[in-house]
Amino acid sequence: MNEILNPFVPGAGAQPPELSGRDGFLDSARILIARTIARRYGKSFIAVGLRGVGKTVLLNRVRHEAETQGCRVIYVESHEDKPLPLLLAPHLRRVLLELDRLGAINENVKKALRALRGFIGTIKITTDTGFSLEIDPEPGVADSGDIEADLPDLFISLGRAANSRSITIAIIIDEIQYLTMKELSALVMSIHRISQENLPIVLMGAGLPLLVGKMGESKSYAERLFTFPEIDALNYTEACRALNEPASQQDVTFDEGALKKIFDLTKGYPYFIQEWGYVTWNVAQQSPINALDVDKATPRAIERLDESFFRVRFDRLTRREKQYLRAMAELGPGPHRSGDIAEKLNVRVQTLGPCRSNLISKGMIFSPSYGDTAFTVPLFDEYMKRVMPFVSWDGEE
Repeated sequence: MNEILNPFVPGAGAQPPELSGRDGFLDSARILIARTIARRYGKSFIAVGLRGVGKTVLLNRVRHEAETQGCRVIYVESHEDKPLPLLLAPHLRRVLLELDRLGAINENVKKALRALRGFIGTIKITTDTGFSLEIDPEPGVADSGDIEADLPDLFISLGRAANSRSITIAIIIDEIQYLTMKELSALVMSIHRISQENLPIVLMGAGLPLLVGKMGESKSYAERLFTFPEIDALNYTEACRALNEPASQQDVTFDEGALKKIFDLTKGYPYFIQEWGYVTWNVAQQSPINALDVDKATPRAIERLDESFFRVRFDRLTRREKQYLRAMAELGPGPHRSGDIAEKLNVRVQTLGPCRSNLISKGMIFSPSYGDTAFTVPLFDEYMKRVMPFVSWDGEE
C-alpha cells in the first residue's frame, strides 16, 4: 500500500478523514450557535468523555462552525499550570480591540476595555501577563481580585459590547477539568449573568467525565445552565465507517475479519481506530485489507501507543500513583471499588485517599459513581501490565 496516500491520521486533536458517529452532537452545536446569534436562549454545553474519544477534534469542528456563522471565537485549552484569567485575558483583549475597530466610537466597547484593563491589573499582582491596555480602568468593575466577582462583571461588559456591535462571541474551552473549583464557580456565575440579560455569548467546552460532578459542586444550578453531552466510543457500524470511508477514497476496503479485529482491539475508541488503521494500511500489501494484516500491524500499533499516547501520561506519575494504577490494572479495566483496590495493595482505604485525589486532579482516574474508580484513559490497564510488575503498596516515593 502507498504510505504517502495513507488516509489515517493518529494524533492529538488531528481531524480524522471521516468523523463518524458525531452528527447529532455537531447538529446540536450548530443550532446552539445559530440561536445565540438570533438572540434566542440556548444552554451552553460541556462535552464529557474519556481520553481518545475525540473531544478536541469536535471542539475544533465547533470552532470552525462558529467562525463560519460569523462569531468572534475565543479558544483556549486549560492546564494545571495556568490560571483561567491568564488564559482568557489576551483573547478578550483581541476581541474587544476588534469590536473597537468595527465602527464609530462605542461607549459599551470602551467600558468593556476599561473593565478588562482593571481585570488585567489584578492578574499582574501575582504574575506578569506580558501584555497591557493603554487605557484607564473602570473603577470598581472587575478589579477586586476575586474572580467570582470579577469574571461575571467582565463577561457582562463583554456581552454588552458585543451586543452593541451586533456580534456574537463563542468561548470554547478544552480540558475544563483542570480549572480550580473557584474558577469553575466564576465561569458558571458568568454564564448565569449572561443568560439573565440574554447577551450574545455562548460557552462550549469539553473535559473528562469527572466534570459533571465538579460543576455541580461549584454551583448547584450549573445543571440548569449547561448540557453535558457524553462523547463515547463508536459502535461497530460507526467504527467500520471510520475505517472504510477514508480507505474507499483510495479504492481500498477492509474485509469483515479486519474490521471486527480492529474493533475488538480498539474497543471503538476513535484515536485507537486511527492508530490501527494507519499502521495496518502501511503493513497491507493489497486490498482488501484482511485480519492477517491487522495481526501483523498490532505489535507496531501497540508500540506506537506505548511510546506516545500512554507514556506521556505515565511519566507524570509518582511511584505511589503508579502502584495505585497498577493495582487497578490487576483488577481489570474497571470501574473498581476503592475497597477492592486497597485490598489488592494490602492497605487501608484511608491510606490511599491522598493518592487517589492526586490521580483525579491529574486527570488519570475519575469516580463514575460513589466509591467507584475508573481509568480516564481507555486501555490504560493493559499498558500498566506491559510496563511494570504488580507490587504491594510500599508507601515510598
